[in-house]
Amino acid sequence: MVTTWANMHRIEQIIILNDKVAGDKTQKNILKMSAPQGIKVQAFPVEKFGEIIKKNEITRRTMLLFTTSVDVLRAVNAGIPIDALNVGGMRYQEGRQRLSKALAVTEEEKQAFQKLLDDGLDITVQMVPNDERVNLKEVIQ
Repeated sequence: MVTTWANMHRIEQIIILNDKVAGDKTQKNILKMSAPQGIKVQAFPVEKFGEIIKKNEITRRTMLLFTTSVDVLRAVNAGIPIDALNVGGMRYQEGRQRLSKALAVTEEEKQAFQKLLDDGLDITVQMVPNDERVNLKEVIQ
């Protein structure tokens, strides 16, 4: 799925913002190997990237990847500029509330999404480009 989005937006680099992934060498290597050819992949702890970006402006077409809305909120609070957010899907499992066919959240994730929406971030839910875009405001209660 990432490949489809990366090709569509002519992405040059992918930055994964997640403390756990950033600290796991094996997971980082797997992600780098699975990246589309010619696309640089890096992983950083959220707040550390907030510090890096203050000194080094992003000049390449970049896709930021997150594992949870909580990390997105942390990124915004760390000063990382995010113009819009697409949620590619968060699977339903025990303890999660289903908001749409592609999106199920914990209470903490739901609150993070709500805060991001309240702060004016444009958030859509769309697994792949062919799927219908759903505005998160329409499905979050």
